[in-house]
Amino acid sequence: MTTLRVAFYSSKHYDIDSFNHEVASIQSDVKIEFTFLEPRLSAKTVALAKDHEAVCIFVNDNADAEALEGLKAVGVKFIALRCAGFNNVDLKKAAELGITVARVPAYSPDAVAEFAVGMILTVIRKYHKAYNRVREGNFLLDGLLGFNVKQSTVGLIGTGKIGLLTGKILSSGFGAKVVAYDPYPNNEMAEKFGIKYVGLDELLAQSDIISLHCPLTPENKYLINEARISQMKEGVVLVNTSRGALIDTKALIKGLKEGKIRAVGMDVYEKESEVFFEDGSEKVMQDDILARLISFNNVFITGHQA
Repeated sequence: MTTLRVAFYSSKHYDIDSFNHEVASIQSDVKIEFTFLEPRLSAKTVALAKDHEAVCIFVNDNADAEALEGLKAVGVKFIALRCAGFNNVDLKKAAELGITVARVPAYSPDAVAEFAVGMILTVIRKYHKAYNRVREGNFLLDGLLGFNVKQSTVGLIGTGKIGLLTGKILSSGFGAKVVAYDPYPNNEMAEKFGIKYVGLDELLAQSDIISLHCPLTPENKYLINEARISQMKEGVVLVNTSRGALIDTKALIKGLKEGKIRAVGMDVYEKESEVFFEDGSEKVMQDDILARLISFNNVFITGHQA
């Protein structure tokens, strides 16, 4: 029987449990052996992949050109991303080196779409604030007034599987007016789900709620910047369950301070690699920008949970 040895970077206990369980149930002529590694992949940690034919990496591993050259040198031929995004891999360099790269074509798109809708409801209905108040014995309703999704225009930037399903839930389930922007529109599915395509400028100008559902590429880094925020409606709600660097965080903070942005829901953050998936509760947060974001009472952040 052929054995495929996989160096599994950035492993957590839930990764070990789930992947070992799945591998045990696979019937194949190839035996898969995982080496679970806590460190993230980088040029400094490629040596850990020696004697492995493949590596498995996650969102905060760094497969840049230097790391890929190191992987090639120790004999790695295959990179499997256990995520849908691939902005952390230099695909051109991987192709030059003959390293095959594969990704998850779509997580459970329903799960991420439902999470995004839940995040929208949380920030506009202020569930998180109500939860904390009640735990302290405070049952006042002051400051908890929200607004209806049904009477709102929701703008989706990106209409892949997750974006389309988010639009379907909001349109068919809540009765919202859903508009979308995507340079590669899926007109058939958008029409089926009650989603109307518009230009990006129009979407920014008319949306009460904006939800991001696009991959991160060099072209769309800081898609939401100071200029784009200035085009949005007063009191807009912004939700991001895609990639952190789609938003210029400093511009976001400015928009919050000026009252342009009513509320923000974020499951991602542009510098999350130093913070997310770790327990920092006993440490002083060193990221001043993230600390500032968390200090806003109208910002709800989760740790890449979706």
